[in-house]
Amino acid sequence: MKYDFSSLSPNDFEDLSRDLLGRELCVRFEAFPEGPDDGMDGRHCVGEGSIILQAKHYYRSGFSALKSKMGKERASIDRLQPKRYLLTTSTPLTPNNKRTLAGIIGPALLSEGDMLGPDDLNALLRKYPDIEKSHQKLWAQSTTVLEEVVTGAVKQAMARPAEVPSVLANMLSPRGTTEDNSQIVERDVVYLIKSSPIDDEFVLWLAPKLEAEGYRVFADILTLQPGDRWRRETNAVLQARTAKVLLLCKDATLADQHVQDDLDIALETGNELGDTRFIIPLRLEPGRKVKGIGDAVPVDFVRGWAEGLATLIDALSRQKVPRSSEAPTIDRNWEIFRRRGAVPLVEESERLTSNWLRVVEAPDVIRFYEASGVIDGRSLQAAIDAYPYPSALQGSGFITFAAQAEVDEAFESAGRFRLKREIPLLHFVGNGIPEIGIERQVASNLVIAMLKKAWYAYCKQCGFLEFQYSNGTGFHASAEQAPTGQRIPWGKQGERRSSMLRNVAKGHIWQFGVTGMPFFWPFWHFKLKSRVLFSTDNGTATGIDIDDPKKLHRLRRSLCKGWRNKQWYGRMLAFLELLSGESAYIRLPMSSDTAIVLEAAPVLFSSPVSTALPDILDADEEETDLSTLGRPANDDEEGAA
Repeated sequence: MKYDFSSLSPNDFEDLSRDLLGRELCVRFEAFPEGPDDGMDGRHCVGEGSIILQAKHYYRSGFSALKSKMGKERASIDRLQPKRYLLTTSTPLTPNNKRTLAGIIGPALLSEGDMLGPDDLNALLRKYPDIEKSHQKLWAQSTTVLEEVVTGAVKQAMARPAEVPSVLANMLSPRGTTEDNSQIVERDVVYLIKSSPIDDEFVLWLAPKLEAEGYRVFADILTLQPGDRWRRETNAVLQARTAKVLLLCKDATLADQHVQDDLDIALETGNELGDTRFIIPLRLEPGRKVKGIGDAVPVDFVRGWAEGLATLIDALSRQKVPRSSEAPTIDRNWEIFRRRGAVPLVEESERLTSNWLRVVEAPDVIRFYEASGVIDGRSLQAAIDAYPYPSALQGSGFITFAAQAEVDEAFESAGRFRLKREIPLLHFVGNGIPEIGIERQVASNLVIAMLKKAWYAYCKQCGFLEFQYSNGTGFHASAEQAPTGQRIPWGKQGERRSSMLRNVAKGHIWQFGVTGMPFFWPFWHFKLKSRVLFSTDNGTATGIDIDDPKKLHRLRRSLCKGWRNKQWYGRMLAFLELLSGESAYIRLPMSSDTAIVLEAAPVLFSSPVSTALPDILDADEEETDLSTLGRPANDDEEGAA
């Protein structure tokens, strides 16, 4: 609509002018009270001068009156010396009118375009309709604008229901039709009955893994948020599209009324389908049987989620639950939802302590010795095993870091050996010795094995206890090195702290330890993997060993769950303190006169970002905090599992 601005008072016209020009120029104009305006109705001050705006509402007076008024304003304009002068008027302006006014206003007017008549103002109103709506007097008599405002209010008051979320809508859609146009609905959905938010973590872990196996998964975590009302639609998916229901079984979950409602629908649907195995219970903790499916054999996730997943996938396959034959697609919304509770990043750098020990010194060369005559392979292997330093059998000889004199003495019982090759260590790792059958990868593996052997020998020499894990050898502080409940001091002078390596919790003794693993990339280093070993507390310093790997695994998951990163970090540094003693380095002998030397302090890295998590525990609190003792189940509870 085109306005002549006759419905506005002079003050209203000034307000409108400030709003329109301010929006167009991206500046804010100051407003002044009614009365003498000293030549300005709006002002924007900047360092090098001011932008002055004058608004002349001369709709009824015409151009002659405007021209006369501007002649009187010239002195005020010159006195203000604005950087830029702007004029708005309700009087229609022709090009000749603008040229005339430009001569009157003087040099403060940079361009005739800085004079805006009603046509220019209407153009700005079309450009900024929100300003038009904010000036009620402007459109109070406009039927078009009034209709738009009323229509918007009615639409808002009678808002249509929001569209069904796409995840849910896709499952509600039928897959095809018959010749008589009746709908064919394929049951291909694996429906998770859960309680929010207590089951969200498990569902966000399980659902993507089932989708990776080709199954179509639904859980309300993707569609239902507080205030959402999709119960009818989710029930439709459960009744019409679901092939199997997975019921999460925890006491708190089963106490949820929504879970009970879904379970009732699932039981009814299973009866209608004649499928006695329609509901598959997933046991997440020891508990009571579920009413209505008491005879159903649950999939056990108590002993381990990975083990439970394997059993579940096997059950779905045996029961012929439909799965896609195409490449699996994992819904990205699982990950999006998981990240909703993520810790925000802060644009601040942070120093991070790694679990890497840098190798700062290594032998210059490695040597290959070959037998001078016929030797017995078993005798040579026995000599290698008895040799206190790392070496490796290779053909009719062996690889070692020892010099000739040391070899002559140490391997005398196996025969005589002569130095066949002496090669720089880095060249050997990177290239091997192909001419004697040692390719690059073989050479790299040989040195890795020798470094491990040196680490094992050093840890044993220091008195640490060896334990064979399924994926490596760990070493733990003994009761003599770290008495139960005693803190081991660590850290630099003036920043000393302490951490426990052994303690009692819920009838068990836990012992912290590490596995050292050598790596060559991106530089030579040992990576430390934290380990926790348990024994049954019987009042002695060491307790009774636990031989059941599954029980050890459950204890790690429960007891160590409460340990914070700061506590893991402290235990690792306390372990290194015992390992290195008073030295800043750890020397791993490779022969009688050579060694691999590690820095005893872990490598520090710098992160370009940090997190908003507060560090609320100080050095003394971290070992007295209840989370240090964890929350392991007692033996009776484990037996009930």
